[in-house]
Amino acid sequence: MTSQETWTTLKVLAWTKEYLSAKGIENARLEAEWLLCAATGLDRVGLYLNFDKPLNDDELASFRALIARRARREPLQHILGTQEFYGLEFEVSPDVLIPRHDTETLVAEALARRPEARSVLDIGTGSGCIAVALARHLHDAAVTAIDISPAALEVAHRNAGRNGVAIEFLAGSLLEPVAGRRFDLIVSNPPYIPTTDIDGLEPEVRDFDPRGALDGGADGLDIYRALIPAAREHLNPAGWLLVEVGIGQAPAVVELFRKSTDYAPPVTACDPGGVERVVSARRKDAP
Repeated sequence: MTSQETWTTLKVLAWTKEYLSAKGIENARLEAEWLLCAATGLDRVGLYLNFDKPLNDDELASFRALIARRARREPLQHILGTQEFYGLEFEVSPDVLIPRHDTETLVAEALARRPEARSVLDIGTGSGCIAVALARHLHDAAVTAIDISPAALEVAHRNAGRNGVAIEFLAGSLLEPVAGRRFDLIVSNPPYIPTTDIDGLEPEVRDFDPRGALDGGADGLDIYRALIPAAREHLNPAGWLLVEVGIGQAPAVVELFRKSTDYAPPVTACDPGGVERVVSARRKDAP
């Protein structure tokens, strides 16, 4: 892409689609459109209405810089600075896991299990996407969110303000910051990638997501082993614990719930791709 040529919107998009595709990036045309929107200040409709308009030098320079970053497999969300989740917009950065649409299943299941919940705890909140989405839909609930990373909590705090909800953010590991407290709902999307699998992940994940948000130990189940037995004492009667799991992990996590004997029989829920993505169980209480 040289400055001597005349680069119209349509020509730039066609060139970029081929370039990004050659770099191994799926949905290259769509990503090219989003990056060109960022460089020009137009929305996607605006691009289509200006297909024949040449880009000026400043727009071309800005677009080249964005494309260079994406070609190095930096995530599109980091370049644009935001990601949509559960109909809301969230700031993202290298300090937090990029919200995935698969995780929307966890939010939907939590809302279905305790729609009247008055107290919610999100463990390992990261960007705050789960806590914020629940706070937006559970209007009478007090939502608390924990993360071990102070940098992640700063991002989550900004996302709460961005989406107009009040959330209590606490720094610490697992349930330590809420000793002696109980909740109607406890939710978590913990690290669940087996350590030896991380190097084989897509570069966007392996090289840019915080490793602490990915690494679940030798078999990916370290956090579940600690969280499931400990969470029971932090649940109100009839309270629910819901966790996201990786592909193929649901049976093992179901078994961890069953072994604890503190929960009613667990249930699973599939994400839109048909993967068992969420395992949930209600606190078992004496009749």
